[in-house]
Amino acid sequence: MTSSTGVQTHHEQTGSLLIEALPYIQRFAGKTVVVKYGGNALAGASDADAAGTFAQDIALLHAVGIRPVVVHGGGPQISAMMERLGKKAEFRNGLRVTDAETIEIASMVLLGTVNPQLVSAINVHGAQAVGVSGQDAGLLKVAQRDPDLGFVGDIVSVDTTVLRSAISDGSVPVVATIGADSSGQAYNVNADTAAAAIAVALGAEKLVYLTDIDGLRLDKDDASSLLGRATAGEIRAMMTNGAIDGGMIPKMESCLDALDGGVKRTHLLDGRIPHVLLIEMFTDAGVGTMITKDAQS
Repeated sequence: MTSSTGVQTHHEQTGSLLIEALPYIQRFAGKTVVVKYGGNALAGASDADAAGTFAQDIALLHAVGIRPVVVHGGGPQISAMMERLGKKAEFRNGLRVTDAETIEIASMVLLGTVNPQLVSAINVHGAQAVGVSGQDAGLLKVAQRDPDLGFVGDIVSVDTTVLRSAISDGSVPVVATIGADSSGQAYNVNADTAAAAIAVALGAEKLVYLTDIDGLRLDKDDASSLLGRATAGEIRAMMTNGAIDGGMIPKMESCLDALDGGVKRTHLLDGRIPHVLLIEMFTDAGVGTMITKDAQS
């Protein structure tokens, strides 16, 4: 039997937690927050469970007046489909070699499975989400990065017209990162890079990366070395001395590009933690790693 004192304490804790969110809701109301939802974060306990929990967070942000824009990856899902079709995935310097068949598979997975799944999940929780491809209305204009990589594109320009239209209509854009060149040829675009470019073009307040790690560590093998906060200068130093390496380099470069482009804060969060986005946005303690241009930001 629960004591009245225990019930009262629980209510007080709940009330304190809710009121803690108030200044953050007030600060970010009307602001744009770009959330990059990684394919690794999506491949949690189950895709449906992970997407549903994430969708609740997005719906809540939208309900309190924040303007979320979701940019998603789907690397593990693309690789899984390639394996099912008997095609071996090949990577060079962390980038998927994308021949004509692979770009078809990537488009099929991102536009036909991952994007609709996220859109549907957000809609179920009460926010009106709309699926958008980087090809739509010239959102992501790209050029081929390297002929040896095939249809892998570097972003040349971002036209946010379709995103601003959706936001002004009260919708949540969910962007699949397939871009197109001037001839209309589809290209696979790195989702981290796309999220940063979109955040800059929209003048976003925050850029949040949800992935499958707990944040940035001074020693990647030591959980106690997790950095709660870092500046752009510190990130550059860590990249120079090798503390940041491998697949984390392009993600951190995207963070730095966003900060240089005017985004105030970038965040690296563990998307496997239920409601991690709300914990970061609405609590004093926060979670993961926050990266700012300088110590005063």
